[in-house]
Amino acid sequence: MQDSVTVSTKIPKQLKEKIKHLKIKPSKILRKALEDEVKRREIEELKQEINKLKPTFDKVSMDDIVKSIREDRGIH
Repeated sequence: MQDSVTVSTKIPKQLKEKIKHLKIKPSKILRKALEDEVKRREIEELKQEINKLKPTFDKVSMDDIVKSIREDRGIH
């Protein structure tokens, strides 16, 4: 079983009443929302890293890439 921790937040009383009335399970919804937000932010971080590296990649020609791959595979 995966280790779990409890995360809590305060919401308006009126919202809590609506959640109860509508029989919504907030833990499932909040877990999914947090997972989605973490994934979105991780993707954004990766995009920023790629943009930082892009000038370096732009300096390498396609011929150099092909040559390097062929050398690694033992193809001449």
